[in-house]
Amino acid sequence: MGSVIDYIPGSSLLHRLNPVTKLTLAAAIILATFLADTYGLLIALLALTFALGAYARATSGLVSLAKLMVPLSAIMLVLQTAFIRTGDPVFAWVTVDGLVTGSKAALRLLGVALPLILMLTVTKLNDLANAVVEVLHVPYRYAFTFTTALRFVPVFSQEMNAIMEAQTARGVEYDTKNPLKKLQLMLPLCIPLLVSSVGKTDATALAAEQRGFYLRTRESSYKRYPMAGADFAVLACCVALIALGVLF
Repeated sequence: MGSVIDYIPGSSLLHRLNPVTKLTLAAAIILATFLADTYGLLIALLALTFALGAYARATSGLVSLAKLMVPLSAIMLVLQTAFIRTGDPVFAWVTVDGLVTGSKAALRLLGVALPLILMLTVTKLNDLANAVVEVLHVPYRYAFTFTTALRFVPVFSQEMNAIMEAQTARGVEYDTKNPLKKLQLMLPLCIPLLVSSVGKTDATALAAEQRGFYLRTRESSYKRYPMAGADFAVLACCVALIALGVLF
């Protein structure tokens, strides 16, 4: 089963950039999204993310995540209109200020979630961990913890699906449209998922220790991650994006 963070091979410039540069680009888009206060820039940043995904042929993960985020954005919009009552009324309880604030919050939610997923789909997790250690001098145990947590996301998802299939075979119906009932059915699954997660985590820790995890240093990697001219150009664009977020 695929995941939204599965690596998508390619030869585009985005694939060839230093992993630290990709991470910085995602952070710059996210920061600019937080700072932006106009519809034009918020939509432009969101379009930039999809344009980069189309260029790298990695839009599948973005589309999958967007399908999950759009309902959450709609809920956020409704909540904002319910709590913000200032400004001229539009209809029912909705006011101009509530509609503007809610729509911007919905766009920000999409703009913050998608860039990091895009960068993860065009970067191998091993390269990301090694580059962060080499370029940013982050201790290897922290980089390893971060990338391992990302690797476990699809594993836990598959484990949850397996548990749900086993419960379905025993007569439990998870296809109910009642959200409260579905939540009630999902909560008991947390215990077997937790037990399975602890077992996998313990096995991973033991395997890492046997392979000399604590002996790993910045110089241990066989592959180097130098910064090229394209990386510095993209970093300059990152600064420009953040400046646009501050100004607009």
